[in-house]
Amino acid sequence: MKVEYTGRHYEVTSRNRKAVEVGLGKIRKILRDKFETKVVLAVEKHRHMAEITIASRIGPLVGLAQASEMSVAIGEALDHLVKQALKNKTRIITRKRRNRSKWDGEAQSEPLPGPAASSSSSSVSMLVHKFPALARSTEVHLVRSDEAVAIGPMTIEEAIKEAHFRDRDVFVFRDPKGKLMILHRTREGKMELIEAP
Repeated sequence: MKVEYTGRHYEVTSRNRKAVEVGLGKIRKILRDKFETKVVLAVEKHRHMAEITIASRIGPLVGLAQASEMSVAIGEALDHLVKQALKNKTRIITRKRRNRSKWDGEAQSEPLPGPAASSSSSSVSMLVHKFPALARSTEVHLVRSDEAVAIGPMTIEEAIKEAHFRDRDVFVFRDPKGKLMILHRTREGKMELIEAP
């Protein structure tokens, strides 16, 4: 961890350096990354100002504070930096989780456990659902919607894109042959195709 100190009308003491380095140690645990830091300690009239800038891979983090004593100003600037680091870290974590759960339009082929069909050269994966033993009764709230139904016939790929574009969990359409098809997005974000008889 590289720290550059600058004093403006103020001489940086070893106590100030130690306070900054202890605070930066906490921030380093949060960011889990090496970063460069610039610390500017200044005095104007009776105000003690501390400006701490961290250049990390997340982006620059800046902590500014002023107080009647330099140790208080350094503490407030470090507290501000800790809040920024936590905010940026949680934002990155939620973005990664959100991207992982979204369906990207491509089917992911995962081998399913169980006996494989040896007579055909290609295997088809099938999802089996278990229903709960006791069904909970809830009040029914019906909303009629035209947005979940396609007007004209379309291919499966077009229907997937349209369902994704309209942000629908259920999408009803007819294939080019006229057969009724239903797309359903599961809780995991995968699309299931249901062919109506």
